Amino acid sequence: MTDHLSKSQAAEESENAGSNPSMNPTMGEMIAERFNRRDLMKGILAVSAMAATVSPMAIAAAQGANTTPSFNFKEIEAGSDEKHYVAEGYDADILIRWGDKVLPNAPAFDPQAQTPAKQAAQFGYNNDFVGYIPLDGSRRGLLVINHEYTNEELMFPSLPGRQDLRNVRFKDMTKDLADIEMMAHGGSVIEIARGANGKWAVVENSRFARRITAETEMEMSGPVAGHDRVKTSYDPAGRKVRGMLNNCAGATTPWGTWLTCEENVNGYFWGQVADSHPEARNYWRMGIPGNWYNWGQYHDRFDVVKEPNEANRFGWVVEIDPMDPASMPKKRTAMGRFKHEGAANIINADGRFVVYQGDDERFDYVYKFVTEATVDRANPGNNRDILDRGTLSVARYNADGTGAWLPLVFGQGPLTSANGFNSQADVLIETRRAADLLGATKMDRPEDVEANPKTNRVYVMLTNNSRRTPAQVDAANPRADNRFGHIVEMMPTGGDHASTTFRWEILVRCGDPSIAAVGATFHSNTTKDGWFGMPDNCAVDSMGRLWIATDGNQPGRTGRADGIWAIETDGAARATSKHFFRVPNGAEMCGPYFTPDDETFFVAVQHPGEPDEDDANAKPASFNTPSTRWPDFREGVPPRPSVIAITKRGGGKIAV
Repeated sequence: MTDHLSKSQAAEESENAGSNPSMNPTMGEMIAERFNRRDLMKGILAVSAMAATVSPMAIAAAQGANTTPSFNFKEIEAGSDEKHYVAEGYDADILIRWGDKVLPNAPAFDPQAQTPAKQAAQFGYNNDFVGYIPLDGSRRGLLVINHEYTNEELMFPSLPGRQDLRNVRFKDMTKDLADIEMMAHGGSVIEIARGANGKWAVVENSRFARRITAETEMEMSGPVAGHDRVKTSYDPAGRKVRGMLNNCAGATTPWGTWLTCEENVNGYFWGQVADSHPEARNYWRMGIPGNWYNWGQYHDRFDVVKEPNEANRFGWVVEIDPMDPASMPKKRTAMGRFKHEGAANIINADGRFVVYQGDDERFDYVYKFVTEATVDRANPGNNRDILDRGTLSVARYNADGTGAWLPLVFGQGPLTSANGFNSQADVLIETRRAADLLGATKMDRPEDVEANPKTNRVYVMLTNNSRRTPAQVDAANPRADNRFGHIVEMMPTGGDHASTTFRWEILVRCGDPSIAAVGATFHSNTTKDGWFGMPDNCAVDSMGRLWIATDGNQPGRTGRADGIWAIETDGAARATSKHFFRVPNGAEMCGPYFTPDDETFFVAVQHPGEPDEDDANAKPASFNTPSTRWPDFREGVPPRPSVIAITKRGGGKIAV
């Protein structure tokens, strides 16, 4: 890692510090064992040629009809430059940018004179998850948007570059700049409407408009609320917490709320508790402190020496009611504490609500939460606290293609006082360590996990794992130094998402299929522009088709920028991928979310302007020297993370 790596890459390196000490088998070991047995049973010579490019399920699927509608659009060219691109016949319009007005009192954006008060009323930085909640079908609704983190080197004209602890020890940071960063975190709620011309616009002065920041007061709910391990000097009762941090992906619920997920919360804390401190083991497992920001220099709550319990109040799924700007967000602790990438959900056949979650770190786990109560479809208000009671489980992938969900319940198996767990609250605060003890399967950075209501299949985005060693690999898969990731497909037993068992397969191993050593398995119909690496977020449209957003494609790594790819999941075309949208230099693709009628596809472009992390000759990026000035392209105006609305010219469903 060179000195000019972006904060997103530094976060990836730090967040994936290999802090899982368990001897649990990795996903790769399970896959390798499985396909070794299968090859021996079927005869490796008979299938080796096909298996080199197509997954085992693809071979089986090819014998049946293709039940998934094909993606009807002309593929764009892979590459990278300062602009964004979308498939021919579509418009990709900037809907809202960092610094744009959200609250009625928001001033015009002036990057030369930003203040905490201004930022608290304006659209925040690094928009990640985007969700749409209808007010009038697919013509008018609320967008709920996460603001994951900040790039101080691109935001502030006074800074020559990154201000992290390793490089310059925050020497140019001030309290005012840190407070602006705090106000740029969190989330935004905006009302949007589609005009007669088919274009979307923000509804100004909407009564729904809201900014949530690192200072917004929230309630802790569920089993951890009131526990001694979340009590602080600010909140001696352990029931109120200020703000949410590093909110990555998320979801919306059938009752109209927004689930926003705290991911790399370790980066916001500094200081160091003693090895003898009660939280030392817990914080080590979470990578705390991360020292990415110097907020602890000005705010005691981010210093674990001064407030050793504060970090336990972050790393949760937060539920927000966007219909009521005065409502207090709730951290739903029953769903566990780890580095949440998302909270994709589905209503099970028996009416219970099921939420799938990935813990975005190398060698960490996939989780599932099943509510105790059923969803009241007729009376949405009755679902207000449904997420406070239920069972959290972690996945174990068996070598024979089956899997099991292992319940994280106090008093069961090793989750007892003998191992430091004295209540369900302890299990949830230390979800990772509890999962270690249960023997969960180590994964290659599980990020988004999406359930497809049309097929009942579940897709796990495994972004990469460059720390996988050759000793963990077999000729079948996965790969040593897995830089490009893969996608796992899960099938709950009997279509029951509350089942404790499932089957699993690999949809695709990512990377350039033209390079044999990479070991990618896209369908042979995939073009040179259609393959991708580093799957991150995903979306399922109303027809049940899977769309992939990526994080980590850059010219120095893959010869292309991040973007959106559409991938077939059924029949003879299974694992065929097509390139639909491309981000500008330095950016990451986030957000993907459809309106109910599939006529608008919202995407989020995060951290444009960063340098190519794999180009040793790339210059460090700063406010004055970004790799692009997208989307304004005006001298003196920095690159601005933005949300885009994609529509078909003349109207109609996307890719139909």
